[in-house]
Amino acid sequence: MITLEDVKKNEEVQALVEGSQKQLNSLGYTEHSTRHVGIVSTRAGEILKTLGYPAERVELAKIAGYLHDIGNCVNRADHAHSGAILAYNILKDVGMNVKDRTEIMMAIGNHDEETGTAVSDISAALILADKSDVHRDRVVNTNIGTFDKHDKVNYSVTNAKLLINAEERKITLNLQIDTELCPVLDYFEIFIDRMIMSKYAAKYLKIWFELIINDTKLL
Repeated sequence: MITLEDVKKNEEVQALVEGSQKQLNSLGYTEHSTRHVGIVSTRAGEILKTLGYPAERVELAKIAGYLHDIGNCVNRADHAHSGAILAYNILKDVGMNVKDRTEIMMAIGNHDEETGTAVSDISAALILADKSDVHRDRVVNTNIGTFDKHDKVNYSVTNAKLLINAEERKITLNLQIDTELCPVLDYFEIFIDRMIMSKYAAKYLKIWFELIINDTKLL
C-alpha cells in the first residue's frame, strides 16, 4: 500500500506544495505550506482512527490531507478541482490502485466550501481537519497595520484545538481568541460557511460538531 511517507518523499509533490505557497505568498493569502498540510494530514488521520475506521482508511485520509492544497500551484480559483486531478495522476504514477486514488481525488475535489461537501468518510475527515486550522501561525504578513480580515481573524487566534470524543460521538473545535485584536463576530463573518460545512461533515460521520470560543459554546 502507498503510504503518506511515500507521498511526502515524492519530488513532484514537494515541488507542488512549495509552488502553491509561493503563489499564495504573491497573492497575500494565509499559509498553506508544509505546516498547514502537515496539520491537516495528521488531524484527518486522527479523526478516522479515533472513530474506529480501518487503518487503510486512516492512511488514505492522511494522504488526502497532505495533498489537498496542491491545486493552489495552478491557481487559487478552483484549486480543489485542479488539485484533485493532479493528486490522482501523481498517485497513479507511484502505483496506487485505482480505487484508493479515486477516493482521494473525491475528497480533495470536495474540500472547498464554495463547491464541495462531504461525500465519504475520507472527505468528511479532510473537511473537518482543514477548516479547523485557524491560528496566528498561518499569517504570512508581518505588518499588522496592513492586515486584511483573514489576517486579522487568524492572528487573533492564540490557541486552537480539535478534540475528538468517540464515546460521546462529538468533535469540538476549541478556540482562544484575543478579542482586543478581533471581536468574535468577525470570526463568524469570515468562517461561517466553513463552520456549516464542518457541521455537515461531522453529520456524515454520525458525530456532532461543536464550536467553543473563549470557553463559550457557540455551535
